[in-house]
Amino acid sequence: MGESSMRPFRGPVGSPRRGGEPPGAGGFTLVELMVTLGVLAILVSMATPSFTSVINSNRLSSQANELVADIQLARSEALRRNRTVRLCRSDNGSACATGTGNWTGWIVMLPSTTPVEVLRASTVKSPLQVSGGDTLDFRGDGLARSSSGGLASTTFSVCIPTTKPAQNMRNVELAAGARVKAVAATHTTAGACP
Repeated sequence: MGESSMRPFRGPVGSPRRGGEPPGAGGFTLVELMVTLGVLAILVSMATPSFTSVINSNRLSSQANELVADIQLARSEALRRNRTVRLCRSDNGSACATGTGNWTGWIVMLPSTTPVEVLRASTVKSPLQVSGGDTLDFRGDGLARSSSGGLASTTFSVCIPTTKPAQNMRNVELAAGARVKAVAATHTTAGACP
């Protein structure tokens, strides 16, 4: 036997190797992985600011919709019970609060019961701010009336102090004592709240 017969057989060029892998197929190189991670980091950094805007916009809509739902609850309970139901600002979730400025929360209650029956208590979630609006008394006919007896019209502002999104406010408007809607708005000073 000659020396050439002692070498292991390597097969023809380009034939499959161990496990059926073609020659040179062994995974990703370190350079390929680093380039992929670099591209991924750039894409994530571009998407983050717009994602923040979406989160803040959803926070605004959620808080405004909660206020709209509570106004509608007060109206429907006034009709159902045929008696006055009040929506008012509240600092403790069990009684109406007085004063002006930002609301920390509100309650829907029956004002003429002893003890006062609270139907629902809601709080303002930070960093949101709720301001404006008045105490609303819905009478048995389902209409909110002012202290002078006329149909109530008022606007609540739900705001987040940021420029992302540009429309950083939602106005919850009550018109003609019963019609309520939430409308996107922008404060005159970008990123500020009333």
